[in-house]
Amino acid sequence: MRTSLSFAGPFSRPHRVFLALPLLALLGACDAVVLSPSGDVAMQQRDLVLISTGLMLLIILPVMALTVLFAWRYRAANKEARYEPDWDHSTQLELIIWAAPLLIIICLGALTWVGTHILDPYRPLGRLDASRPTQVLGKPLEVQVVALDWKWLFFYPEYGIATVNELAAPVDRPIMFRITSSSVMNSFYIPALAGQIYAMPGMETKLHAVINKPGDYAGFSANYSGAGFSGMRFRFHGLSNADFGKWVSGVKSGKSALDRAAYLKLEQPSENVPVQRFASVEAGLYDAALNMCVEPGKMCMNEMMHIDAKGGLGMAAVHNVRPLAYDKYARRGSVLGTNAGYVAALCTPGDAKAMLAAKHDRPVPLPDPGGLIGAGLSRPALLSSASTDAAKNL
Repeated sequence: MRTSLSFAGPFSRPHRVFLALPLLALLGACDAVVLSPSGDVAMQQRDLVLISTGLMLLIILPVMALTVLFAWRYRAANKEARYEPDWDHSTQLELIIWAAPLLIIICLGALTWVGTHILDPYRPLGRLDASRPTQVLGKPLEVQVVALDWKWLFFYPEYGIATVNELAAPVDRPIMFRITSSSVMNSFYIPALAGQIYAMPGMETKLHAVINKPGDYAGFSANYSGAGFSGMRFRFHGLSNADFGKWVSGVKSGKSALDRAAYLKLEQPSENVPVQRFASVEAGLYDAALNMCVEPGKMCMNEMMHIDAKGGLGMAAVHNVRPLAYDKYARRGSVLGTNAGYVAALCTPGDAKAMLAAKHDRPVPLPDPGGLIGAGLSRPALLSSASTDAAKNL
């Protein structure tokens, strides 16, 4: 005997569908900032995503619909469906199957080629928005960005100020970001403004963007960088020119100053760091952070590369390479050994003579350097076996 049970109470299946409607309302409150950005660069990127998705759906939707149609039409119960076991070719179908995807790939390729060049993050902006072309562009606002563990440091060289975890820019003014990192790789990302771009130690990346609507927007790192990654967030304020001027004045009215000593303390790992503002910044601090030479007496990476381009320093260059390792919080400046080792500067024989004279309060003669110059000298003779044995016993 078969027994069937049914439940027709207040929470039957039709009623459960209605219970899910409030959840849909909650989802409707989500802010899809990527699909509704406030900056022209992000809007163009949004358009690329939508157009590419639409082109791909031209193939996906018909295939899905035809799959359902064929499954229904040629089901086992449909005895009236055409049965052609010997059918193996159709020129019309071949043309459709190959021509349609080929045309879509050509369109996607052209779209990608144009978008890659127009939206190159290193390329200065050509417009403020779709209705305002190059003629109305003003001087870009330069913002120097340093990704620290785990916070963001922003320099405003035009105004001589700096902030931590707070970024502001005037509406409809181009922004040129110069981006680097103090230790590990991060990714600078403000979804409402533009796409993400990586921040890497010892390297500089660039991003050009513009914000077109006033507002308070979220920014964060989109690349995992350690324990404090989840709190590595900041606020980006899109302000009118007047409000941006007030914001700059407010930062300058503070008493905090950012010099090398303060930077070295700031770059130490810390999590969920509140907003900090610096009314003044030591000259050249961003370039020192970029070239990994904020510490006093440490040779900068660009100086090191210049020396290498001129032929290098031989064995002395080893001491320059060692501090490049990211030993920022343990044995700063030294990988091998406990003491820091740097080639801090190069000097000429005249400089050495002056330093010795100042140290001894009298002129000190230097050895004749003629014997140290290898140009034009004959090649040293090979040691005999007896001489070699004698040298080993020294």
